[in-house]
Formats: sequence, C-alpha cells, structure tokens
Amino acid sequence: MPSVHAMSGSRTMPAPKPATPPMTDPTRAPATRTAQPAGPGSSIRAMIRHVLRWLAAAGAFVVSLDSTVNVAFPAMAAAFHAPADSMRWVIIGYVLTYALLSFAGGAAGDALGHARVFRAGVAASAAGYLACGLAPTLGWLVAGRVVQGVGGGLIYGTSPALVTLGVDADRRGRALGFLAAAIGTAFAAGPLLAGVLVERFGWTAVFHVRLPLALALLAGSVALPRAPAKARGSRVWAREVRRPAVLRLGALAFAGNAGIFAIWLLAPFYLVERRGADAVTAGALFMLTPLGTAVAAPLAGRLADRLGARAPMAAGLALEAAGLGALSRAEAGTPAAVVALALLAAGFGLGVFQVPNMTALMACFAAGQQGAGGGFAFLARTLGTVAGVAVLAEVFARARPVVGFDAAFSTAFTLAAGAVALAAVAAALGGGAGAARAGG
Repeated sequence: MPSVHAMSGSRTMPAPKPATPPMTDPTRAPATRTAQPAGPGSSIRAMIRHVLRWLAAAGAFVVSLDSTVNVAFPAMAAAFHAPADSMRWVIIGYVLTYALLSFAGGAAGDALGHARVFRAGVAASAAGYLACGLAPTLGWLVAGRVVQGVGGGLIYGTSPALVTLGVDADRRGRALGFLAAAIGTAFAAGPLLAGVLVERFGWTAVFHVRLPLALALLAGSVALPRAPAKARGSRVWAREVRRPAVLRLGALAFAGNAGIFAIWLLAPFYLVERRGADAVTAGALFMLTPLGTAVAAPLAGRLADRLGARAPMAAGLALEAAGLGALSRAEAGTPAAVVALALLAAGFGLGVFQVPNMTALMACFAAGQQGAGGGFAFLARTLGTVAGVAVLAEVFARARPVVGFDAAFSTAFTLAAGAVALAAVAAALGGGAGAARAGG
C-alpha cells in the first residue's frame, strides 16, 4: 500500500483512498489483474477451468454447426412443397428461442453455476436434433427447432462466462476471440459439410450428424469433476440493462447481425437457383462468410485488448457493409471471384466487430454477472438475426413477383448494407464515457 511520511517523526501513515472510484470506459477492458493462487489445489482448479473453456468452445461449435441448415433450405422447401420464403420460420423458430434463452441462461448460470446450465443446454440440443431429423411436416420441423433453440440459448448464454473464468480482464478479448473462432469455424465448416450431406443423404442429415457430437459432449461434461465453488452472482436488474452504454453496444450487435443474415437467408438461393451451382459448390462459396468471421476473431480479440473496442467495431461494421453492398450488385453472370470476395469481406468484417463488441458488453457488468453480460450480447445478436430474417424475407418475397429475382435480391442486400453502414457510423461517433460496471 502506498504511504506518506508525517511532518514530525518517522512514522508512516497510509495514503488516503480516493473518495470516488474512477469511471471505466465500457469499450476498454480494465487493466486490473487477478491474484494468482499457488499450491496443488490451485493447479486442480486451473485444470478444471481450462477443460471447461474447451468444453464451452466445443459446445458453441456444435450449436454453430447450424450453418448446415441454411444450405439445406432448398431441399427442405422441395420436400415439404413450401415456398422459399417459408424457410424464414425454420430460422425464426430456432433463433428467437435461443435469443431469449441466451440472456436467461446466462443469468441462471450466474446464480446456479454456469457448468450446470451448460449441461442442460447440451441435453436439450441433442433432443432438438433428434426431433428435427424425424420431423414429418414443416410444422413439426419448426417445433423441433424451438426445442433446439432452448438448448442453443443455454449453451450460448453460459459459454462466454465459462471461457473467461479466471482470465485477467486485460486478456478477456483473447479468451472471447478463442470462443468466437470456434463459433466461426463451425459456421465455416457447416455449409461445406451440408453440401456433401444433402447430396448423399438428404436434408435430415444436417440434424442427424450433430446428435452423436452432442451426446459425446454431454458425456464429457457430466464426467468432469465439479468446478470450484464460487460466490453467487448478483441479480441483474432492468435498470442495469437499460444503461446507455449497454443499450448502445446491444444496438450495434443487433444491426451487425441483422445485416449479415441477408447472406444466410438469400445467398443459398442465389447460388443454387441463379448461378446453377450444385450443393457442394454452393456450400464451398457460402462458407467464405463464416470463414472470414473465424479468421478475424483472434485478431479482433487482440485488437480489443490493445486498442479498446471502438475502432475495431467501427472498422468491422464498415467492412461488412462494403461486402453486403457488393453482393447487392450480384447477378447470374457476376464473376465467381467477385462474389467470393464479397462473401469473405462481409464475414471478416463481422468477425472484427463481434469480439470487441462482446468484450465491451461484458465489461459493463460486474464480476458476478458475467453470464448475464455474455448472454445479453447473444440476445442482442440474435434479436437482430430475427429482425433481419423477418424484414429481408418480406422485402424479397414482395419484390420478387413484381421485379424478378435479381432486383428483389439487390433490394434486400442494399437495405442490409445501408443498416450496417449506419451502425458503423454510430460506432465511430459513439462516446466511450460512462460507467462500465453494473450500477455505475
């Protein structure tokens, strides 16, 4: 502790503490470091935390293999004799559910233990994969997707807290970059895997392939020794979520994900119907978007730790908008290299944005509320996904009968690019002042 010398005598007196703690910038992780315990007990705790991080990343990886489903949309629509725009319910039934459950699951993890809630999510996901793979009608498929969404929400809601457990605050971006890389890798591998599965086994295989993965993950998480007890997290009140810093960061996440789902919803139909690509080729091109996100995530984590969140967020959103804008001009005869570059750029931009955004959001919540902080980040992302799917699908569906596929596709992507561009401007202009901690 710092000390000051008295005017008379050699006695030292403790220096007075400041009356008011300094405010923390929510776009920059605090630089304080946690104490490092010593001894054999601490080694066991560190090992358990390390395994938990890998299990959390593996769980998010399995959930994120849902990117296989998008490539299967044309086959699903044909099997159920449903129009292309009806596939929005396959997305919304799943995504809206896990959007709501991600925040609730993260908050429940703060109170009950993140590992326990994570295991429940893995079990629910396995049940959802089985139900979707056996669905006889589109309605049953959507119902199975809701069950799947419950599991996905609990996994996504707890995984950020698990991967940052015991991590120094100034290295949190790297830990979240590790999680984002796992998610992005699954998103990238999914379309290519789906192309092979749909060609050889049909659309149901995109669900069946994840069932054994989920069961293996569940067995591993159950066999893991109980994590060290921790202090119960504090309850998250509505006023803490309504703070301007939290809402601003959440709004940016909303816009970034709403825009990118123009690709997830409409690009498969463009690649298959307009370019005449088979499922494997379409999957290979489609995977460039999530591949860009996966490649960008570790870099974005380091940038967030070193520079703060503001500049990477703005740059990432600007690059995403540029990629979406380029895709708005794509037609049947557009060179494949141009389409590939636009898909990659949009995904890379999203990856540069997402990790700093989640890092800043989690810094807005107290240490005992990290589950709620990570869950809120996923809530904002997925509400954006739902809104993007609903709005862009409606725009496309209304325009296509009137102006044709190419013009309707262009309209939807122009709208998406404009929304993300506005978010980039807001990220660049947004202030970093304000308390980061709950109640600050």
